[in-house]
Amino acid sequence: MNTALKHWKEAATVILAAGVRRRRPAGDEVLMRAVSPPPLPAGSPPLWPHKSAFDYEVLLLKRSSKSGFMPNAYVFPGGLVDPSDFSADWQGVFQAFRRYPNFGLGVVRQPPETRPPMFATDRSELGSPIPGEVAFRICAVRETFEEAGVLLAVPMKEEAESAVRTGEQVPPALTETVQPWDTQELARWRLLVMENPDNFIRMCETLRCMPNIWALHEWGNWLTPGGVYAQQRRYDTAFFICCLPEAPETIQDEKEIVHFKWSTPSEVLHSYQAREFWIAPPQFYDLSRMCRFPRLQELHSFAAVRGLEGCERWLPIRLVSKDCLVSLLPGDVLYPDGLDSSEQIDIILRKEQRLEELQAEGDALHRIILHDPHSAAVLVTITPKYKHLVPLPGPSFGTTPKPTGSTLTTRTSRL
Repeated sequence: MNTALKHWKEAATVILAAGVRRRRPAGDEVLMRAVSPPPLPAGSPPLWPHKSAFDYEVLLLKRSSKSGFMPNAYVFPGGLVDPSDFSADWQGVFQAFRRYPNFGLGVVRQPPETRPPMFATDRSELGSPIPGEVAFRICAVRETFEEAGVLLAVPMKEEAESAVRTGEQVPPALTETVQPWDTQELARWRLLVMENPDNFIRMCETLRCMPNIWALHEWGNWLTPGGVYAQQRRYDTAFFICCLPEAPETIQDEKEIVHFKWSTPSEVLHSYQAREFWIAPPQFYDLSRMCRFPRLQELHSFAAVRGLEGCERWLPIRLVSKDCLVSLLPGDVLYPDGLDSSEQIDIILRKEQRLEELQAEGDALHRIILHDPHSAAVLVTITPKYKHLVPLPGPSFGTTPKPTGSTLTTRTSRL
């Protein structure tokens, strides 16, 4: 891990999507049509699909009320990187993959000079032979096992087959969740890993398994804004996505995590807006992205191919206006120029204009708008970098900005 960081703590999280198998009784098709929302008027932008359109659900974990960071929030599984995630002992676990770039993950097409620092940093100069792309995935797998009891791993006996598969130029199959290990044995190891992350390496060596790093596809990189949740807690977080054919058995750790839920992306977003629970802006943004793919196989194929394009490092900048709070993201016309996100930055911009006036200040908009903690709306009129998705707008508030002329951005430019 990067011990030279002064202001950030490196972390990793995984968006876990799992297929659902619904057995519909006779006549259910009529019922589903009855509960589906009415068709939109001609020319209206697409909104979040009805929950019945999804054939998968996403895992969210509720943080404890005693948590020092985002108490009571529903989050994706993940947590802080531990030194053990960069341990040289992982070379033995991944022995069959050491000759492949990034242990078989492949090489991201993004130019090195534009890669987020957490991925671009040469870890060998920090004393670790484990590439960042590998270590952050190990962290996400370990934290998911600790927090939710879900082990994303493959037996070592499949090394040769997996090593061949990593050379293929097609998206891999959905990650299987059927595992050969005894449930009680895994429960015992889970307690040991929660006590000491070093035991995750020991577990993999003993059970002859490997963290399934190949199932996690690079999705994004968010920095915690200064002074939002707690001044002393700021994270540089790698976001991955993993698609499973069906939801595995899930349990909470009863320490950091007190509840879990599997729900479709649109269900989560509607429940958030209905004030049933709270999610942070990155979760809102990424779940709105996922609404563009109600089918799991399409989401998986997109994520597997797009993950090799790379991603941007996003540091949200807060703008306080007369009637709302705006979280500016890179590419927005009001985003500060020449911002060095590696430094301790706590910028708060203030404008006397109202929301409608702010929307008219330029054509390039990339922002999350809030009137209160449960009224988020994403507004994007720029083309995403690295072949990523524009979030699908949902029912919200605001005005329609001027279109940019791009088919993609015009279609999604309404709040």
